[in-house]
Amino acid sequence: MRALVFPGQGSQKVGMAKAMVEKYPWAAEMAEKADALLERPISQICFNGPEEELKKTFNTQPAIFLASAILTEWLRLNGYEYAVTAGHSLGEYNALFAAGVASFDDLIKVVDARARAMEKACPAGTGAMSAILMLDRAEVERVCQEASSEGVCVVANFNCPGQVVISGLTAAVKRAGELAVAKGARKVTPLEVSGPFHSPLMQKAGDELATALENVVFADARVPVYCNIDAMPTTSAAELKNKLLQQITGSVRYEDAVLNMIKHGVTEFVEVGPGKVLAGLNKKIAASIPTQFASDPESLGALLQATPAAEFSA
Repeated sequence: MRALVFPGQGSQKVGMAKAMVEKYPWAAEMAEKADALLERPISQICFNGPEEELKKTFNTQPAIFLASAILTEWLRLNGYEYAVTAGHSLGEYNALFAAGVASFDDLIKVVDARARAMEKACPAGTGAMSAILMLDRAEVERVCQEASSEGVCVVANFNCPGQVVISGLTAAVKRAGELAVAKGARKVTPLEVSGPFHSPLMQKAGDELATALENVVFADARVPVYCNIDAMPTTSAAELKNKLLQQITGSVRYEDAVLNMIKHGVTEFVEVGPGKVLAGLNKKIAASIPTQFASDPESLGALLQATPAAEFSA
């Protein structure tokens, strides 16, 4: 059983999906549509940079969504079958697209609204995020609770064994990092982000996202989507929309989602998008389960060659 998984912010690179647009006219049309819908040349930032512009949250998120959506469309056009989808943070929007929950047009506009809202939700410098390496996740949660005497501090991402990301007010995150080192963490790495994502400090962004989603029609998913907020398979349109809203202030439970997918029968992962971030996490979560890649025409072609013809739909 195959799962498509989609990376989030941090996986971006200048030139992503450019080869797809150069090779396939329909992909060029998707890029042009994205520019028109967002009323700015997001595809050119995606394909040509500069990197400083691509790294800005309000550009990064729609650019990654566009790149991964183009790759997903290729899979659809070629009848590539998959049983479930999941995404890491932003990647959940691509997981919804792959599951047929909402249109490309609607989702890229929602992603754009989300990115802008997240960037301005918390005044610059007041929030922070850090990755804590090689400390038990329960211990990290206790550290966050203790550091909360300094302000909001929560676990933002359960990425894989030995890698947990925390988020909150700058002073509290700093204190949690110090406590984590004292408890035996191998390393605490501050992240270069524009805000304390996946924490209660993103509530204003959540309110804006709710407004952006009001008029977007969701359909029940064609295949289950393993959502970030609870790592559980979901197909109900109403539940998917609600879980998407919860995600902006809640934890990304990627490790749990992968384990649940395997528990429910997944035997193969395909990372759809730029880079190999999720493949690295998957290897630490379940080394015996392979992760293939769909990031450009060459890797897509390799996927076809590795897949028996009987697996394709007519």
